[in-house]
Amino acid sequence: MATRVLIVDDSAMIRKLLTELLGSDPRIKVVGSANDPLQAREMIKQLKPDVITLDVEMPKMDGLTFLDHLMRLHPMPVVMVSSLTQKGADAAIRAMELGAVDIVAKPTLGIADGLREAAETLCNAVVGAAQARVGNRERAAPRRVQALSLSTDFFFVLGASTGGTEALYDVLTALPPDAPGAVVVQHIPPVFSRSFAERLDRACAVRVGEAFDGARLATGQVWIAPGGYQLRVVRDGARYICRIGEADRVNGFAPSVDVMFKSAVTAAGSNLAAGLLTGMGDDGAQGLLALRQHGAFTCVQDEATSVVWGMPGAAFKLGAADAVLPLHQVAERLMDAARRHHSRLSQGESRR
Repeated sequence: MATRVLIVDDSAMIRKLLTELLGSDPRIKVVGSANDPLQAREMIKQLKPDVITLDVEMPKMDGLTFLDHLMRLHPMPVVMVSSLTQKGADAAIRAMELGAVDIVAKPTLGIADGLREAAETLCNAVVGAAQARVGNRERAAPRRVQALSLSTDFFFVLGASTGGTEALYDVLTALPPDAPGAVVVQHIPPVFSRSFAERLDRACAVRVGEAFDGARLATGQVWIAPGGYQLRVVRDGARYICRIGEADRVNGFAPSVDVMFKSAVTAAGSNLAAGLLTGMGDDGAQGLLALRQHGAFTCVQDEATSVVWGMPGAAFKLGAADAVLPLHQVAERLMDAARRHHSRLSQGESRR
């Protein structure tokens, strides 16, 4: 059965464009469009859509206020369609805090290739949102993990998609300030990744930033892959650094979790721990399997706490996970892996 979608946007031109783009996908049926939240509220009651797409800036009531009311009174999957500006990005990240399932960039008119890519991204986001658990997921409050107080060449790699901004928030805010360095791929549009990194940096004990070419992995530093580009981890002498490369999509994504995970295998082998969190599709599953086969500790988020158990479920089915964990246990198990790594190094040095 096709996913029923209601479009909410104050621009008649954008409503028409979104209707055409979504209507081109046989998996989706556009049941209506509203020009403001008040009209949308009545149409939701009448049409009972599976998903709504929501703009941020609208008359009568802004999108964030409407989203806040909606998620408290009538929780349902919402995909934010936001402009590629810093203001739009900040608002979209706030929308994820309020319960939106995904963010997509507002399509740009008149660019054929851009519209085709926008259509694919938008349609996949809507179909993924229809599968999301909204308002009834099991979620325990994250608890900050005990500090490691050790410096090693060990690091973490994490991947996520649908629902991942909030899942990563839970994991990263639980890390102590001296946690091993980390690299994160979250499927997110350009510009939005910087706002996401800034929000995390304000909340976390570790430092969080948007990765740049040559960024060094260091204790207490987390790098978020920039939207629209592939990120790889490479060895540079005695250290690990990030390489930001082409914008070509892999598994439909730039950045791709598989690209980053597989580069980490080549760079570090077993000197890392990996986690694959909530998300639609299977990006990261093959990379996680390669990491496990090379001796790295690997874990996936469990179905009960995932918004969409696509990526972690695909990895589980491949046998890529050492552990299937509720979200609130991920940070602790990653730190446990770091402690075991340090213990092995210490025992080896003592024997010498």
